[in-house]
Amino acid sequence: MRLSAEGALGGLRADRRIRGHKLDGSRNANRRSAETASSSGSQGYLFITAVRRADAKLALNRHGEMTPGKLGAALERTIARREAGAVFLDPFVKIHSVGENDNMAIDFIVEILSGLAIRHNCAICSPHHTRKGAADPGNADTGRSAGALKDAFRLCSTLAPMSKDEADTYGLSPDERATLIRLDSAKVNLVRRSAQARWFRLVSISIGNATDLYPHGDEIQTVESWTPPDTFAQLMTATINAILDRIETGPSDGGRYSPAPNAKERAAWPLVREFCPGLSDKQAKYVITTWLKTGVLIKRPHEDPKDRHKHASLFVGKRPGNARSE
Repeated sequence: MRLSAEGALGGLRADRRIRGHKLDGSRNANRRSAETASSSGSQGYLFITAVRRADAKLALNRHGEMTPGKLGAALERTIARREAGAVFLDPFVKIHSVGENDNMAIDFIVEILSGLAIRHNCAICSPHHTRKGAADPGNADTGRSAGALKDAFRLCSTLAPMSKDEADTYGLSPDERATLIRLDSAKVNLVRRSAQARWFRLVSISIGNATDLYPHGDEIQTVESWTPPDTFAQLMTATINAILDRIETGPSDGGRYSPAPNAKERAAWPLVREFCPGLSDKQAKYVITTWLKTGVLIKRPHEDPKDRHKHASLFVGKRPGNARSE
């Protein structure tokens, strides 16, 4: 499931901590929450409650008019009593009963949340589902609901599973790919937006409820940070220069290699695999693409002596530690 995590209404003092301790629900639910918090290294205290009443909403639509629900007042009392520094409402669609695509209705809800954040100096975050269709990491508009929701939040992030292309680029198996998710910055107001995704791996941890009749017990899924393998780790300066020498020489007398990843006889990426056999085809193509983006390679028209036609061709632009251009 893809989620669009949207949050951070209002500020959060750096020295603020969530105090007290309360986990509502079943014993196993408590264990799941405790193990998840423990595995992530969370500090302070965590309060969790499941809202069961059908009328416990931030806003209701009564005869075409937006009306505050009972949830807002209940949240206010709890935030004040617990001195909460951060409040998570998951998922957003469950905290109201108004038209999801109604901008005025959604803005009404956001105003309630903004008031809570300002009055109590806390951050508010609400994970939110995305629209159906292909994932689009880093696009705040992929979230479901009216645009007023995205417009109101100070920070928006997207959470998406690893794509097949990404798995191929990193040389990962389908099983490894299934455990990996990426978090991308989609909207920021006060800080610089990061262009780099943060990766996480889904892992299972035991919640310690094994019995004689149920010896294996249950596991809960949580996440841990994951760093993608470095495609360029095998490319030492000498190796890069050897590949560039071959590209400069060309595949034939007077011929040049092609920048197209699907080229056949003139493809340049097989040279990367020749010198770095540990890389996959996808990774080798990624190396050539990256070199084109960074100016290590440049492309320009060149007349091939075989057919006397001009084709987009590769030339060496600059080498490691050298700004020399053709």
